[in-house]
Amino acid sequence: VSMLKYILIPLLPFTGFLIAGLFGKYLKERAATVAVAGVFGSFVFAVSAFIDVLGGTVIDGNLYSWIAIGSLNINVGFQIDQLTAVMLMVVTTLSTLIHIYSIGYMHGDKGFARFFAYLELFTFFMLVLVMANNFLLMFVGWEGVGLCSYLLIGFWYEKKSASDAGIKAFVVNRVGDFGFVLGMMLIFVTFGTLDFTDVFMAASAAAGQNVDLFGIEMGVITLICLLLFVGATGKSAQIPLYVWLPDAMEGPTPVSALIHAATM
Repeated sequence: VSMLKYILIPLLPFTGFLIAGLFGKYLKERAATVAVAGVFGSFVFAVSAFIDVLGGTVIDGNLYSWIAIGSLNINVGFQIDQLTAVMLMVVTTLSTLIHIYSIGYMHGDKGFARFFAYLELFTFFMLVLVMANNFLLMFVGWEGVGLCSYLLIGFWYEKKSASDAGIKAFVVNRVGDFGFVLGMMLIFVTFGTLDFTDVFMAASAAAGQNVDLFGIEMGVITLICLLLFVGATGKSAQIPLYVWLPDAMEGPTPVSALIHAATM
């Protein structure tokens, strides 16, 4: 039962996405009620998780085996420690407020239900990113956030500037994500696993290992961190991969708020 409580944190917004996405045509503006209920329920369970972590609990559990190929074993699982608990509070609080603000802002828009479906999906992927207990599952959330940024920035796709802005955000983020993928590959080659706990425990042992990068001797840990940082540079719109962020204003105003919060 206790694990179910934590699973509901990302599951409730995803349920809201399915309902608003599949039945928005019939729900119309009532889709907002479903979406707000989903994200507020996520907030309530995030508060519960935060209190649990304050009491000294660290949640780390696998739901099921996702990929098992040779020595590569990836599970779908979640880890909630002190940092995760804080980020869960940030994500669910901001998302709930943005959902509520969007009700008035998007009132009368023909894509009202679709907008709230996208917001719910964005929140779901943000929570997966934050709660994942391995690099690959975190990358799923990472890519999902990129997808939702594309969908939301280009929400008014009939307008060419909005459509172009969405494509620009998508392409620039893929540049950064290529670095992230290379970093994950190097992590697996170095440690034989992508689980956070196992990698962090073995990190000190790999501190003395070096790799030859185009004739330059570099520490393997340093190179991994630099490659992951390239991914963060794209997603958080840092120089030189910042060029997509100003164009995020082409989407509805609540989108800009959500995306700017996600890039913090």
